[in-house]
Amino acid sequence: MNRTAFVTGAEGFIGSHLIKFLQAKGWNVIGGYLVHRSNSFPKLPNLEFVQCDLSNGQRVAQLFKEYEPTHVFHLGAQSLPTVSWVDPILTFESNIMGSLYLFEATRHMKHPPVVVSACSSAEYGHVPALAIPVTEEQPLRPLHPYGISKVCLDLLARQYFLDYKIPAVNIRLFNTTGPGKTNDAPSDFVRQLIGIKKGLRPPVIEVGNLKSRRAFLDVNDTVRGFYLAATRGKRGESYNLCASQTYQIGGLLRTAIRLSGVKGEIRPVPHLMRQSDERIIFGSSEKIRKDTGWKQLLSIEQTVKSMLEYWHGVM
Repeated sequence: MNRTAFVTGAEGFIGSHLIKFLQAKGWNVIGGYLVHRSNSFPKLPNLEFVQCDLSNGQRVAQLFKEYEPTHVFHLGAQSLPTVSWVDPILTFESNIMGSLYLFEATRHMKHPPVVVSACSSAEYGHVPALAIPVTEEQPLRPLHPYGISKVCLDLLARQYFLDYKIPAVNIRLFNTTGPGKTNDAPSDFVRQLIGIKKGLRPPVIEVGNLKSRRAFLDVNDTVRGFYLAATRGKRGESYNLCASQTYQIGGLLRTAIRLSGVKGEIRPVPHLMRQSDERIIFGSSEKIRKDTGWKQLLSIEQTVKSMLEYWHGVM
């Protein structure tokens, strides 16, 4: 079967890795981007990039009609909880209305594609200790506008599956990191350490809350999860996608320091502290393992090493 994937959010961290993964699998891939970044898109066969503003429903419908994708990977979104507090209207317009336009476009296609949507662990909010690792049956009680917007996407996809038979699958992403990632603790640590190593900044590592615990999954394991959800996942279902072990943020910092060989003063700064911050974020991936055969392949040390190598090459 000739598979054609349309990936929204092609210029994003996960989207860019997913595009390369699918192209390497022999799929035809269309990367939909909002803002073009010069030299950011690879030149590869069976790969095309198009401007796709999800807030323009007519444009989305036009592109889907033109390319007739067999699969849509919906990653386009305002993806930062911190930004969602500052600008909740932008977050809702991007994440909720953009998703609605996308599902409306699929509803009017002659052959509706499989739609795999990037949802989020932020949908769960604070989870009681006895309920961790959290399963997909946990109530959705988000703590910020970003989390609320992802609950809306989760429910929207399910509604279009039930009402219009759109073959939708949701991935509730937990913390994902890797080469090229920005705006999370491991990437912030790694970039600062490389900056110190190259003499680009003083030997001071600025940090936020080091006591919280997170399960960071390598982006290469993440995109494989999206692929398996699209090809083997049950339609109408939501799946957690999470690393198998949590680490205290302070422990991740020590790992990055050890692997980099760089030392510096560790300095807490207010602007890196969130207004509300879950003590632990950890999900059970048993459901996606059972239904698709997915499993984590890369360790956190392998991920941090690859991030150090990446930023050493680009800074």
